[in-house]
Order: sequence, then C-alpha cells, then structure tokens
Amino acid sequence: MSEDSPKHRRVTAQTVADMVGVSRSAVSRAFTPGAYVDAQKRKRIHAVAAELGYQPNALAAGLQGGRSRLVAICVGNMRSAYDTAFVSRLVGKLNGMKRWPILIDGSDNNSRSAIEDVLRYPLDALIVRGGSMSAEMVGQCTKLGIPMISSGRPIDAPGVDNVCCRNADGTMMMTRMLLEKGRRRFGFIAGPQDFYSSGERRNGAVSALEEAGLELEAEVQGDYTVEGGYQSASEILKRAPGIDALICANDATAFGALSATQDNGLDIPGDISVVGFDDVSMASWPQMCLTTVRNPINASVDETIALLEHRLTNPGRASQTVFVDPEIVLRKTH
Repeated sequence: MSEDSPKHRRVTAQTVADMVGVSRSAVSRAFTPGAYVDAQKRKRIHAVAAELGYQPNALAAGLQGGRSRLVAICVGNMRSAYDTAFVSRLVGKLNGMKRWPILIDGSDNNSRSAIEDVLRYPLDALIVRGGSMSAEMVGQCTKLGIPMISSGRPIDAPGVDNVCCRNADGTMMMTRMLLEKGRRRFGFIAGPQDFYSSGERRNGAVSALEEAGLELEAEVQGDYTVEGGYQSASEILKRAPGIDALICANDATAFGALSATQDNGLDIPGDISVVGFDDVSMASWPQMCLTTVRNPINASVDETIALLEHRLTNPGRASQTVFVDPEIVLRKTH
C-alpha cells in the first residue's frame, strides 16, 4: 500500500465531505452545537466520520469561539517535590475545566527559547510556578494579550496576577514556637540566592529572633536539595557546634539536615530541633516525621484557578495579588 493511500492519509473534514458529497463547511456545522444542518445529512456525516475515525479539530473549534483552551505552565524547579505536587493538582484542575496544559521546564538553560516558542501558540494563559520571568517576556505576553499568573513569586507588572504564601509569617511562627520551647541558639539554611521564597523565610526567622533579642548564630546558603541540606548542615555544625535549632528554608533541605545532625551524633529533638518549610508528602513519612510549615498547595492552586477565571472573563481589570496563609505542622523533630 502506498504512502498516499487513504490508510496513511490524515482524515480531515474535507475527507469526510468528499465521502458524503457535501461541502467542508457542512461537516463543520454538523459538529458545531446549535449550527443548522439537515437532520438526515447530519446523521450521515456523523456516520461517515465514525467510520473514518475523524475527530473535529478542537483547537480550531476553540479559536472560532475565541479560546484555544491551551494554558502554558512554566515550572521554575522541576526537581522540587513541592512544585511537582503543585503542578499535578493544577493540571488536574485545568483538565476538569477542559483546559489543556503545555508544560515548560523553567530551570532548563533553554527555557527562554522554549517560552518564546510556546508563545507562538494561541494560549489562553501562562502560569509561572516559582520561577522568574524577564520584563521583556512579561511585556511580550502583555502585547500578545496572554494573561499571566505567577504562583510563589510576585511579578510586579500590569495584567499579571499573583498568588503567594505568607512565607515570612510561616518562619516567624515556627521560630516563636521554638523559642517558647526554650531554644536559643539558631542556625538557618537558606535556598538559592535569587529565590524569593528563601529570602522571605529568612526574614521571618530573623524578625522573630530580633523580638527575643537574639540573632542567627550561623547561616549557610543551600540549594533546596537533600544533598545540599546535608552539606549545609554539616558546615553549620562545624561553625557553631552548640546550636540547638536549625531552620531550613524548605523540606528537602531539612531532610538532608536530619541526616547530617544524626551523623554528627546529635539527638533530634533532644539536642537540636530541625524544621522545614512546605510540608511535602515525604515530611509525614515515619522515617522523617518532620516538623514543618505547611505551604498550602490546595489553597494556592484554587486561588490560581480563580484568578485565571476572573482574568479571562475580565481581561482589563487591575492586577491582583492573593496571599495564602501558612500553618505549623508539629511532628517529632522540634
């Protein structure tokens, strides 16, 4: 059988039209709710379409209605358990709305090129999770009329909506709790220098310590990974061997810090408290039982979806930033 035989050719509306003996527009109307086509003709078109395996082009149909239903999601840290869980829930919500995600790895060196390529598609929106976006790229989205929502890191630009956790409040509450427990010598493991969440979380811890007339005895910049947490905690324990509380800017860092403190012969929580931030699923595992700050994924995703719907129905409204509240999750490491 040749490559040009019907078996190898893509079935299009024109293919169905030729088989039925009608115009292509008649086929299009037959699959458009509310469009007029003679009942018998519609039945015949649907029968031939089913026989050929034809499916209407959903993207083309959506564009005729003004919406493609495509939503790009740019993820700043694909290695992050929190971001993975966030995106999983977000994709489920979008699918439930009959909106279809295009996923971009924002941590990749080619992410800028990937975003530029994706912007050539007729997107309904771009959602940025935890990463940064250049002013040029934000301006390009604005020029193209593509709504943008940033989750986890605010972008101050017209037409960009934001959903953020009150990170500083979370570490402030955690630090106060540790102070009430009698902890006085604190260390802090930060995340990458350009991560908004890390800076905010450090600010909260420092503010609570200042209220008590204290300051951080040691701090190290980590990389939000388990391996980085182990190395950073080991370094802090060498610099300040007497610390009795170690605040980690995210849970992955805390997992590594737990191993490092145990390898240094310290009892948790007898000798030292180790706490995290995010409350990823692994934090509740019996091997971890990590005391942490919950960065509420469900609330963040729900707010992101709400902002998306509001922006699509009212494109000209002012930018909005919504904050979600963290909460302390007490387990066994404080």
